[in-house]
Amino acid sequence: MSLKGKTLFITGASRGIGLAIALKAARDGANIAIAAKTATPHPKLEGTIHTAAEAVEQAGGRALPLAVDARDEAAVQAAIEKTVATFGGLDIVVNNASAIARTPVAETDMRRFDLMHQINTRGTFMVSKYAIPHLEKAANPHILMNSPPLDMREQWFAGSTGYSIAKFGMSLVVLGLAGELRDKGIAVNALWPRTTIATAAIRNLLGGEKVIRMSRTPEIMADAAYAIFQKPAKTFTGHFLIDDSFLAGEGVTDFDKYRAHPGEPLAGTFFVPDDPPPPGVSITEKRWE
Repeated sequence: MSLKGKTLFITGASRGIGLAIALKAARDGANIAIAAKTATPHPKLEGTIHTAAEAVEQAGGRALPLAVDARDEAAVQAAIEKTVATFGGLDIVVNNASAIARTPVAETDMRRFDLMHQINTRGTFMVSKYAIPHLEKAANPHILMNSPPLDMREQWFAGSTGYSIAKFGMSLVVLGLAGELRDKGIAVNALWPRTTIATAAIRNLLGGEKVIRMSRTPEIMADAAYAIFQKPAKTFTGHFLIDDSFLAGEGVTDFDKYRAHPGEPLAGTFFVPDDPPPPGVSITEKRWE
């Protein structure tokens, strides 16, 4: 199945995983609404909604750059309505935008706590809410969250309680919406990486260049998301997927192609359950320790 002519609304699509998902769909000729906050160049972060739009169009898709703060209800509503007016409908929503601060409770600034919850949990809830009436009209509608499996253990919270609550909040939206929308034929799933992904957040906040070298590229998440969008929405819903395990189930055997730096060991990311990785995949460093 091709995504040609399908319309995707992707939050946080100006860079990283969101942009990789956009470009993967664009190569099929999809329409991409790039909903992100960065409209002008940032001194520490590459990419804006406009550079992402150029990349999408160069890849073969149609782009709609939208300056959207995921905390702003009116802006979210307007962005979704403009997407539908521009492309004639809405088929897929990707809730990718996220804020992060992995700090203990005593060291967490409350403004940062509020930011994480407003973008991660509330933003995901709100974008999904206003997309539902349009997704109901689509042929194979999907909502996908970049959020972890609901594996409730102390180790996932201690040291990063505020962030963990905000990310698990996104996954709780998956759990609730999957049940609410099953009869409407709208799929709602979560996708999470087994390893750290080479993004600006990893470079600037979670370990710098050393961890970038031990990461996979965003393309593994893009390939997994693309495979999810091929699934029949009426039956493939309510899943909490790990990128490489899901792709292995889809027949992928070569995971070395996703390494940011071939030959380097891989760093595992947080929130990943103890299930073994696919054959040939070895995680040598755990980022939650």
